[in-house]
Amino acid sequence: MYISEIVIRNFRQFGDNDSALNIAFSSGVTALVGRNDSGKSTIIDAIRYALLTRDQEFIRVQSEDFHLDKTGKQATDIFIRCKLSGLDDDEKGAFAEYLSYEGAQVSLLVNWTAKRLNETPGARRWVDVSVRSGIDGAGPPIEASVRELLSSAYLRPLRDAEREMSPGRGSRLSQILANFPEIGQGDPFDAEALPADATAVSRLSLLGLSDYLRHNVKKHEGVGSAEEAINKQYLSSLSLTGDSLRGKIDITEGGTDKTRLRQILERLELGLLEATTGNPRGRYGLGSNNLLYMACELLLLGREPEGLPLLLIEEPEAHLHPQRQLRLMEFLTKAAAVKVKDTKRPVQVILSTHSPNLASKIPLQNIILLDGRRTFPLARGHTRLEEGDYRFLERFLDVTKANLFFAHAVIVAEGDAETILLPVLARLLGTDLTEHGVSIVNVGGRGLRRFSSIFQRRTDAPPKLSVPVACIADMDVMPDCAPTILGLVAGDDDEKWSSSKRRWKALRDFGGNGKTQEQALEEWRARLRSADGQSVKTFVADHWTLEYDLAFCGFAEDVYVAASLAINDDPLNEEKKQRADVEAAARTAFKPIETDANGDRAALCTRIYRLFHSGGASKAIAAQYLAEAFAKAGEVAEFDKAAFAAKLPRYIVDAITHVKSPSSTLAPPGPQEETGNA
Repeated sequence: MYISEIVIRNFRQFGDNDSALNIAFSSGVTALVGRNDSGKSTIIDAIRYALLTRDQEFIRVQSEDFHLDKTGKQATDIFIRCKLSGLDDDEKGAFAEYLSYEGAQVSLLVNWTAKRLNETPGARRWVDVSVRSGIDGAGPPIEASVRELLSSAYLRPLRDAEREMSPGRGSRLSQILANFPEIGQGDPFDAEALPADATAVSRLSLLGLSDYLRHNVKKHEGVGSAEEAINKQYLSSLSLTGDSLRGKIDITEGGTDKTRLRQILERLELGLLEATTGNPRGRYGLGSNNLLYMACELLLLGREPEGLPLLLIEEPEAHLHPQRQLRLMEFLTKAAAVKVKDTKRPVQVILSTHSPNLASKIPLQNIILLDGRRTFPLARGHTRLEEGDYRFLERFLDVTKANLFFAHAVIVAEGDAETILLPVLARLLGTDLTEHGVSIVNVGGRGLRRFSSIFQRRTDAPPKLSVPVACIADMDVMPDCAPTILGLVAGDDDEKWSSSKRRWKALRDFGGNGKTQEQALEEWRARLRSADGQSVKTFVADHWTLEYDLAFCGFAEDVYVAASLAINDDPLNEEKKQRADVEAAARTAFKPIETDANGDRAALCTRIYRLFHSGGASKAIAAQYLAEAFAKAGEVAEFDKAAFAAKLPRYIVDAITHVKSPSSTLAPPGPQEETGNA
């Protein structure tokens, strides 16, 4: 049995009709990701309200729980419906009177409603809460004992795992142990037949061990002497005539066997030891204690013979360093697939996270992205990703790229140079990408469309994701002079021009067959933009590559100097050369190159690009030097932002403008997306 669907109306961020939430879950791990205040905690809390939690925390409806619409009007009722599917025969028997039948499907529908009866939350009856079964809540009310079987284990975001595992009245550890099937097993203690040896003692139950300890405590000389002294020397002197008071030193327990067992369990605590030595190390950190806490909850859920095996976790990454986060995600995935030793059934896990680490480890089809108070499952059939794309992203969507799930806007770039230069260029244009919540995803020349397709829904019908995505692509078409300058051909008549093994293109390859060169080039650009749509837009280099286009637009000398610095990066870092000397030499060497070009910008820029092609200049290192030069120029009081923008390649300026666009212009109102497995 698992929760397969939830419907939320008029609860916090989610309103009614088109603003309501309808979302489906898989039986394994589902991760809710997205920016702050997107509704992740609201979904978790909605499940808690409808199904309750195992920690027996009292949940009180607050006035803030009722949805407030754009006009400021507050809703008068909240509706939450959880659909439980996959019931086995025993579960169908246990919940027989509450089941709903829709064709061949059998499910348990939990309809939780809260109606405002009074405008003042402090009134005795200001809200009426009901929990009923059946389609639209037409079935019988769900009793408290039944809801206990449906209650989930919940790990709050700011949890104190050490306190949860510490002894005390109603401790979480005692609740977990009380539900452990073997906790009551063992022999009772018989004072007339004392255990003969350690083996006999080990066979006693917890109650038997407690009675055995009490028996021995009573016979302890020190305890007996203290008890006698209290009674004879002090209590008798403080008593009045006729008082029958006598002190007793004993292990505190009382009531029925069930009560006594609970009292024993409440005295137990769970601690950590060194795995190699088995000795205590002292106080462990919050991260280690959180792992221990989650292990206990999963153990209980996996071994229980009945009830809903659901674990809700907010921010499982809390207090865990990156490697432990990855290890935790692997373990949760195994627990959901019954691959953990000593577990009898799979555990459904629904978690919310802000961690790119965890998001990179979760299969894309198990992620639900929240944006604009709507949910967008990334499972197959919901995005424009094909089967091969999912497999590709499982290999290459690592932690450096998974921050796209939490961004206000995304730039997908093909290389390191764009990743390094774009933040500086944007800042000089007046747009701080960090301030605007823009993530730059460097795909390393592979999968540009695959990463951007994450943000595209299968159809263009609303709602659509409001996250602007700018894909920056090279044109990858050389000027006709480039192949000769770069040594790819020996001249215009070289047979390599017609070789089938050629992997590069030049301008002369475009045109003919009734098309002008410009028409053919525009078709080439259109092909590079063919996957655009919704909030995704591709910005193609005007000529060739970023380095070439920067040089072509007026930064030729700057690019040449940066490439020269990149070539000399090692001696510069080793202080064998001085940066000022390398820059001066580069500027001197640039002048004859510029003169020889004789006004041919294509030839000049190709000779500069040759430093990257075969001259040993790293594009990434050159980009770093160029970014430093641009940033330094921007610090000058005379810096002209408009003139700088006019000088930059147009596609770079347009891409930056796209990702700083207000999200409201990209997400017209529309109905909540249909449910789908996450």
